[in-house]
Amino acid sequence: MKVLKIALFVAAALVIALPAAAYAYLYVLPKGPELTAPTPTPVGKASLVLRAHDGAQHRTIRVWTYKPANWQAGGDVLFVMHGMSRNAEEYLDTWVETADSKSMLLIAPEFDNPFYRYVTNDYQDGNLFSALGFANPPSEWAYAAIERIVDHLNAANGWSITGYDMFGHSAGGQFVQKMAMLAPKSRMRTGIAANAGSYTFPDREIAFPYGLKGVDAAAIDLARSFGRNVIILLGEKDDDANQGVLDESQPAMRQGPHRLARGQNLFETARTTAAAHGLRFEWRLKIVPGVGHENQKMAAAAADLLQGRPTAP
Repeated sequence: MKVLKIALFVAAALVIALPAAAYAYLYVLPKGPELTAPTPTPVGKASLVLRAHDGAQHRTIRVWTYKPANWQAGGDVLFVMHGMSRNAEEYLDTWVETADSKSMLLIAPEFDNPFYRYVTNDYQDGNLFSALGFANPPSEWAYAAIERIVDHLNAANGWSITGYDMFGHSAGGQFVQKMAMLAPKSRMRTGIAANAGSYTFPDREIAFPYGLKGVDAAAIDLARSFGRNVIILLGEKDDDANQGVLDESQPAMRQGPHRLARGQNLFETARTTAAAHGLRFEWRLKIVPGVGHENQKMAAAAADLLQGRPTAP
């Protein structure tokens, strides 16, 4: 009997302690690197740290930048969204040569999380919901952090960036596609979602993150989302579930057996949904011949799709 009481006490303590610890980690304890003072963005590669959200003072985010010597205020700006490993600097480096040749300012946010192998809500799924399942306000969604970064750079440099392009591969591709769907008022011009493992389909009967069920209705504007210049970029050889870490949950498997099929199914569903509602549809589907789940090769293909359009000063 005594042993049973001890076991029950320990179990009760864990029931209380674990959620409390998780809540403190998510909403109270400092998360992220130490803030840096706002300074002008130098030529070459650099990094800065700012608050990720206005409403979450304890959450910071590191942002890597690369400014070519020939880039001028008003020039092209590209956000580079990392994969599941949260290796933003490596993703930035992949684009440096292209940035120099095309005169593009690169911005690579680092959504660092020590539990990234197990927790995807803060990045791939846009931070709409916490790991505990609580709904976060739109001001704390990951898409708001992107807009905050633009505002921060504008203020620190005296720039007036009013639009940017975005490329993401794998988990970054998930981010780009979801942002196109759920942040229709953002300043994204062209969004290239490459080799995403799963998608948010424009279906209100499928639970988020695989569909729109449960998402704040105010964030859904299919007319604006489908009117965006979105490119679903797929590797022809990304048809092997053993490439990378593929979501094999039941909702994901309903989207298709591998990344190539899922991207094709997402595009066709979006196209038919737009047609059914009489909405303008500007999305494009591009398949890169002979390429599998390879960031560098997909980035090279994406670079050819970016047309140098000046940002309004």
